[in-house]
Amino acid sequence: MGSLPLPDFLSKRLFSSTPQKKSLNINNINQNVVHAQYAVRGELAIKSEQYRAQLAKGEGKDLPFDSVISANIGNPQQLDQKPLTFFRQVASLLENPELLEHEQILLDKLGYKSDVVERARRLLKDVKSVGAYSQSQGAPGIRQSVADFIERRDGYSSDPANIYLCAGASSGVNALMNVICSTPQTGVLVPIPQYPLYSATLRLMNAHMVPYYLKEDANWATDVGGMRDALKEAQGKGIDVRAVVVINPGNPTGGSLKPEDINAVLELAAEEKLAVLADEVYQMNVFEGEFQSFKKGLRDLQKSEKNKDGKFDEMELASMHSISKGMVGECGHRGGYYEMVGFDPEVVAQIYKFVSIMLCAPVIGQCLVDCMVNPPRPNDPSYPLYKSEYDGIFNGLRQRADALYEAFSQMDGVSCQSPQGSMYLFPTITLPEKAVAAAKEEGKKPDEFYCLRLLDATGVCIVPGSGFGQKEGTLHFRTTFLAPGTEWVGRITKFHQEFMDQYR
Repeated sequence: MGSLPLPDFLSKRLFSSTPQKKSLNINNINQNVVHAQYAVRGELAIKSEQYRAQLAKGEGKDLPFDSVISANIGNPQQLDQKPLTFFRQVASLLENPELLEHEQILLDKLGYKSDVVERARRLLKDVKSVGAYSQSQGAPGIRQSVADFIERRDGYSSDPANIYLCAGASSGVNALMNVICSTPQTGVLVPIPQYPLYSATLRLMNAHMVPYYLKEDANWATDVGGMRDALKEAQGKGIDVRAVVVINPGNPTGGSLKPEDINAVLELAAEEKLAVLADEVYQMNVFEGEFQSFKKGLRDLQKSEKNKDGKFDEMELASMHSISKGMVGECGHRGGYYEMVGFDPEVVAQIYKFVSIMLCAPVIGQCLVDCMVNPPRPNDPSYPLYKSEYDGIFNGLRQRADALYEAFSQMDGVSCQSPQGSMYLFPTITLPEKAVAAAKEEGKKPDEFYCLRLLDATGVCIVPGSGFGQKEGTLHFRTTFLAPGTEWVGRITKFHQEFMDQYR
């Protein structure tokens, strides 16, 4: 099958010989933007959307598939995950408060429950209108809800003054990185494989990503020894390493850290005076064991014998969460928060200034954060439906994760860690030498070659491991397990067998 044409903006940039007549051109704009990469929305995603457009226009009769499966990005509602009713009913009243003047109709005719109405009234009292700016840090009442949630989750108090509401966790990462990265010699330790938000953001900051490798054979656990080696090597090159990123549960790996792993990272960070950035947006998606936050790990250590010299007392920790993942899946509403503990007040003031320049996070997203951290509870009128919807989504994710895992376990040359959490699997793939040579002929990395062939043959879009980073000499790909049903899993296994037979 021939290649699809590149988007106009790419083809013009790559192939135009016309003299530049504009003030801006590809050579004089910010080169940090030019060189930043974001694999989950890269070449494969662009090509899959072109296929999707062809099928929508009825022009895909020659394609060997009748639908595109976007397994490249954690975008639950694009893949038919239904919104939680409580969240959307509250949002509808916030967007159109006049509906509250007809409360009995809402309750008697439209299926709203009294706790939905109460939540909407409380949130409107806090924000006044979702069309108005909130405080830069976020609406006070919602920050209090977040602090209460953290206290219930961890068993330790949380101060709403330390909570910042943001437009998804990525916005929080951007704010923190902008403040942390002061010179081109600033470095941040980032796990490999990593979610490319971190490498791309550091590239935009003109700062150094210092990679440390996770242990695949231990369900993608952290390797503190390897982390320390990476830190010392970077410092030996004159890089000022100031922070360490940890993604738990993992993206793209799907791993879930044990408390001892969390403690080991915190101990290293305390010894080396590193701020810890804990990306915990998948904390609802844990299939094996239970989620433990870095905040709880830190507070436990601060109370333990290990802190008799006070080495954990001054630790800086920023923990992030989001409405985009879990069973909520409200990616498009752009809501999240980060909690900062142990930061110097003067640094906090600068972070506040930075977020003030951005004005505030979307207020409707802030309100959905409130619903996430304070959902219906037993005995609330909305609880039975909420519980049914929540469990249905969670169990569906688990079933599809298991189906994919079983399929990968039976595929020639593929090995995969069991699904522990998040929305992803990140299997290792061993390709025949002929396939590696064919990839080289096309100017592609072997895992990119495989993923492109899979897309062309099946309409299933996944992301090559090279987009996330991987140990030299290994190949992987990342797939979500969000798409409904399991038919598309069969597409992958059929393609894989034919691909391996072709290049064996």
